[in-house]
Amino acid sequence: MVPSPIEDDDERRAAVNELHDHLAATAELSIDRAANRWIGEAEALAADLLKAPNEPELVRKRATQTAALLDEVDDTGDSTANEHVTAAARIADQLRGE
Repeated sequence: MVPSPIEDDDERRAAVNELHDHLAATAELSIDRAANRWIGEAEALAADLLKAPNEPELVRKRATQTAALLDEVDDTGDSTANEHVTAAARIADQLRGE
């Protein structure tokens, strides 16, 4: 099932916050080193989005970059982290309109 894109400003801002929260939640978990690097970069992009203007095109661009980083994560080695990564990837897809 393809998630529907987020068009509403308030929904977009809430999704950005949720995206960041999922990625930040992995920070304290014991995860694979390579996965941690990709997730860390994705989290940095999401953190930038928290402070950035809520402009649809900017959010789409950063969400696309975030999704690309998360695509590099095969397995974190931690089931909870895997769930957070999956949820974050789904939100990134919604934010980028896919």
